[in-house]
Amino acid sequence: MTAQDVQKPYSKWYSTYVILALCLGSIAYGYDYSIISTTVGQPGFYKALGLTTDPTDEKLYSFTTAMIGTIFGLFSTGAIFGAIFTGWMCDAHGRRPTLMVACIVNIVGGAIQTGSVHVAMFIIGRFVTGFAAAIFVTLVPIYIAEIAPPAKRGFLVGQHGAFFVLGYATAAWVGVACFFSSNTEFQWRFALSLQILWPIIMSGVVSYIPESPRWLVTQGRTEEAWDVLARLHYDPKDATQHFAREEFYQISTQVAIDKAAYGDFNVLDLFRKRHFLKRMLISALVMYMSQTQGNLVIYSNIVSLVSGLGYNNAQSLILSGGFISTGCVMSFVNSTYLDRLGRVKSMLIGLTGANIVLCVMVGVIATYTGTDNTAALKVGIASFFFFLAFWAGFCDTTIYVYCSEIFPTHLRAKGMAWSIAVFMLCSTAMTEGSTTGYARLGTKFNIIFIVLTAINIVLIWWFVPETKGLSLEEINGLFGEEVSVQLTNITKDERIRLDALIGGVSIGAKQDLSSPPSFSNEKSGAMEKNETV
Repeated sequence: MTAQDVQKPYSKWYSTYVILALCLGSIAYGYDYSIISTTVGQPGFYKALGLTTDPTDEKLYSFTTAMIGTIFGLFSTGAIFGAIFTGWMCDAHGRRPTLMVACIVNIVGGAIQTGSVHVAMFIIGRFVTGFAAAIFVTLVPIYIAEIAPPAKRGFLVGQHGAFFVLGYATAAWVGVACFFSSNTEFQWRFALSLQILWPIIMSGVVSYIPESPRWLVTQGRTEEAWDVLARLHYDPKDATQHFAREEFYQISTQVAIDKAAYGDFNVLDLFRKRHFLKRMLISALVMYMSQTQGNLVIYSNIVSLVSGLGYNNAQSLILSGGFISTGCVMSFVNSTYLDRLGRVKSMLIGLTGANIVLCVMVGVIATYTGTDNTAALKVGIASFFFFLAFWAGFCDTTIYVYCSEIFPTHLRAKGMAWSIAVFMLCSTAMTEGSTTGYARLGTKFNIIFIVLTAINIVLIWWFVPETKGLSLEEINGLFGEEVSVQLTNITKDERIRLDALIGGVSIGAKQDLSSPPSFSNEKSGAMEKNETV
């Protein structure tokens, strides 16, 4: 086999193509979640569904308030069921088929919302779309985490967070553009119809996305797993493809050790086994923190909050678009330094900064709403942007990176599903309650977020371990479990021994990439004795 023969089917850009394709699912989730925020700012929406924004019509206005809360809440409820489904589907049938299911369900949900003629029909559409959105937001970070090199995993998985905020921003600006249409039906139906666009595009590229190599190893499909890894981590400068061979060895031995240690796995073991329970509690804390910090509630109500500062509907929608665009930029920025700064430190900085700004925001809005103090009102608007800059710049991307990497391969889908279910459960409680909370307490409702975040900062600092730089298999060691092979931070002697274990191919020798590397006999002994290299 010549060098040209090896390089022809492989490309150093292959992993980039795969990750960008997966991020279409991230955009779909972001657009699905966010589009409702501008929809409830469109006059035509209320007229078409028999609702009102006129508080003088007390009975209908009360009904409208309840329905808006239900519309927000039922999306999250559907997402809880979608997350649970993903935990089963990913392990039973693989990551790629689950993506296709998400595309189909998302298209159906978007179509129902676009064609709604009654508020009940719209609510059903939001529930269905929430189910699909949860599949995307659960699966995409898992998928990327399972194919990303440890040193770049924060940046690569971080693209999920950055791209779903891009979905948020796209929804915001589409809503702004539609507001200026003279056709009141077009104002809200067109924006909702674009929920169908992203899953349609993704359904066309799913067949080009490889199955997760870690899932393939758990199914005993090692030849397919090696083919995927060799393509994902192909380095034209390394004829031996050393990194891909090391990772394949680490994945294979860790899966073998995990199967020997835990055998047939029961879902209840997630809560009965100490190592798993610790992960479940930490991931729940991280996702609970993300909701009780108030960012999604504030964004979901951004139009009404800004209107309270004296801005009209058009101005409020434009400021909403600028608000979330800031989040989009900062989420991309967050992913660029996450591998250097670390996950825990990033969350602590973001929580602390956002909470300080939130205190300022509450004070300004409570004191100057309804006044003509232009300077104070500008400070109020600026506080929204600084709040999001801290949250998106340090936390929004980080929470998905962290929860996607702390679970072992045989639990990752179920663990991430649990994380998203907690996220959506908290989101349901917060969004359902926020409509009534803001109606009755105004901006003082945000004091709840200030108090809870102060508590969460202490909990994150005390209980959450750092994971940066470690492979997914090495993270097991943070939770008291055995790591079959250590690839990071090893000595020169350990590196020599590792090279011998993975086949002893000398540097510069050509490796046939068409079949899995054959490991030395010492490998089986290491696996049987559960030794750590």
